[in-house]
Amino acid sequence: MKKKKLLFVFGTRPEALKMAPVIVAAKKDSRFSVRICFTGQHREMAQQVLDLFKIKPDHDLNVMRPNQSLALLTERLMNKLDPVLCAEKPDVVLVQGDTTSAFVGALAAYYHKIPVAHIEAGLRSFDKYQPFPEELNRAFVGKIAEWNFAPTKMAAQNLRQENTSPKSIYITGNTVVDALQSVQSKLKLSKSSHLKPVFESGRKVIAVTTHRRENFGKPLVDICHGILELAQKSPDIEIAWLLHLNPLVQNTVRKMIRGKARIHLLPPLGYLEFLTLMEQSYFLISDSGGVQEEAPSFHKPVLVLRNVTERPEGIKSGVAKLVGTDSKKILRESLRLLNVPSSYKKMSFGKNPYGDGKTSARILDILARSR
Repeated sequence: MKKKKLLFVFGTRPEALKMAPVIVAAKKDSRFSVRICFTGQHREMAQQVLDLFKIKPDHDLNVMRPNQSLALLTERLMNKLDPVLCAEKPDVVLVQGDTTSAFVGALAAYYHKIPVAHIEAGLRSFDKYQPFPEELNRAFVGKIAEWNFAPTKMAAQNLRQENTSPKSIYITGNTVVDALQSVQSKLKLSKSSHLKPVFESGRKVIAVTTHRRENFGKPLVDICHGILELAQKSPDIEIAWLLHLNPLVQNTVRKMIRGKARIHLLPPLGYLEFLTLMEQSYFLISDSGGVQEEAPSFHKPVLVLRNVTERPEGIKSGVAKLVGTDSKKILRESLRLLNVPSSYKKMSFGKNPYGDGKTSARILDILARSR
């Protein structure tokens, strides 16, 4: 039987992470041949994941430039993807999530009439500017895809409400849980030079991450105020703030936070280091979608620095809570978790609503059965 040729297109760390278990499984599966196109949208951060899972791209588009606009990024992606598709002629192009790489990858494949499989389809915040531009990126890919692999029943229902063909919708779980489970036994705090100073005091540790474009500017300033007040009012905690590489994030946070007692500004961590931080932290404050999906596996509450989320399952199940960027609400909900044991217990004992670690196998079986 002829092998089905899969071309994986991705460019950011979250995409690399969520594609990795599917790629690893597909390479071991005699039903498929695998080709990998890395766009380079997040080069340094994605490379850590590629190295960890021993994934070597067949194509590296190297699209990023300093201070590149979304329009220019989109143009460069399309121009560089076109010859790859012409050369490879895959049977299926797989994209993941909601990045510009995912959107343009799907669009370029559509122009070549190559079927598209969308991993992590159907997530919606129903606000086209939150997250921006990810909300519409994901919706556009859903319209193009022949296979929409929805991680949850709610995501599948979103697709049905948009009149997406029911034949294209499959509820598979989220591959992020596959990735986490595959490396969970390797987590060791003792091996992390970045994390040792954070945990050596024995105090409770709160992890903070921010990177969303809609939180740039005043929202990020307000977040900083909330974290500063939290540190001042809680002398028994340490705060580990992972600084995203974007200069708009770095400049604001460093200006307001650098040198403050018990707040550690850390560089972006490798995947294993980050999971170790998550596992060892008391709770997390983040605007990351991935954190919302991963933290429940460690039974860690998440305060979500967003007004809306395309991952409402965590909110509904009680393992996450929306706090937006209002400094007072960030402070109030953080103190509640620190000082009210029943509130912490309620958020920390829920089941992960996003997956069971078998998503990659389901995706590949569906693709293998499809003509």
